[in-house]
Amino acid sequence: MDDREVCWLALHLAFYGTSAAARRVLGRFPSVLDVFKAGRADFEGLRLDRETVDAFVSGRALARAGEEVEKIGRKAYTLLTFEDPGYPGQLREIYDPPFVLYCEGDPETLRDAAVAIVGARAPTPYGRAVAEKLAADLARRGLVVTSGLAVGIDACAHRGALKEGRTVAVLGSGLDTLYPRENRGLAREIAGRGAVVSEYALGTPPLAENFPVRNRIISGLSLGQVDVEAARKSGSLITARLALSQDREVMAVPGPVTSERSVGPNGLIRDGAKLVASWEDVAEALPSPWRENLLAERAAKEENNQASLSRDEGRLMSDLPVDDAIPIDELAELTGLSVSGLLALLTGLELKGAVVQHPGKRFQRRM
Repeated sequence: MDDREVCWLALHLAFYGTSAAARRVLGRFPSVLDVFKAGRADFEGLRLDRETVDAFVSGRALARAGEEVEKIGRKAYTLLTFEDPGYPGQLREIYDPPFVLYCEGDPETLRDAAVAIVGARAPTPYGRAVAEKLAADLARRGLVVTSGLAVGIDACAHRGALKEGRTVAVLGSGLDTLYPRENRGLAREIAGRGAVVSEYALGTPPLAENFPVRNRIISGLSLGQVDVEAARKSGSLITARLALSQDREVMAVPGPVTSERSVGPNGLIRDGAKLVASWEDVAEALPSPWRENLLAERAAKEENNQASLSRDEGRLMSDLPVDDAIPIDELAELTGLSVSGLLALLTGLELKGAVVQHPGKRFQRRM
């Protein structure tokens, strides 16, 4: 690491991340390097405590950063600082971007177009299925899925994305104190196919106050955010408010009005969030050029698929649901075709990538 990167890390550690005090310091000096060349008098009027000023002037802040750099090297993590060319541009645009990001995995993933999927820690089977399928559909089309590695909807979103592409997990602890414990295996998979990131120093425990703060990074890395199930008071609703403040598109998956876990998304939709029932709804909400590229790809694929289908296959496709799988016997009753005839048509459609088969001879039209 060069001197400038060490200085950014030292500033970050001195203030435990972005803060009003840190911004006052940056506003006083021409560059981050000058902060650590200054004398005690140069900090007057910045309303800093004596201990912080002493750390800057004495060199203790830089020494602490040097020790942290050694730890990062031993763990083979990557550190991205605010001025690093590899720092994600989307995140740099927000009001309070982190000065540094610790990264395990491929840091290039952080610069690609992303959509956040977040939600309840104790979701219903409906919420789990929707989050996983939506994440898989978006990842299949080249979008990175960001979330917070929490149990529930977050984990479902990560797993769905890993089936088809890449995902990013944003932690509320240090990379080496990963939380929750049950998702450590999932975190290793994510690091192998995307990235696990945190603004917190190594060894930072998963303190409750860290998680609302890290939510701004989840939304900041993304073009938009989708909420899938959330109670009235939920961390994912905090992320939604942050996304709005960052001028990101807020979307939500509707749920039953009788379900407590649907109160959050239904309320967001009532207040103007875009209703999401499929990946196309997400694509329509994204800014240019991502919206046009994704929808053009869909139109071309549909045109190619329709051209390659026989008349009987086309009719059967219109009877197959997109949002659920239908058993073969129910499909036979619906279409009036024999089970053997249906299986022959469905096999052909599977080979063309138009249909997916689930356990128990249950079939679903691929979106």
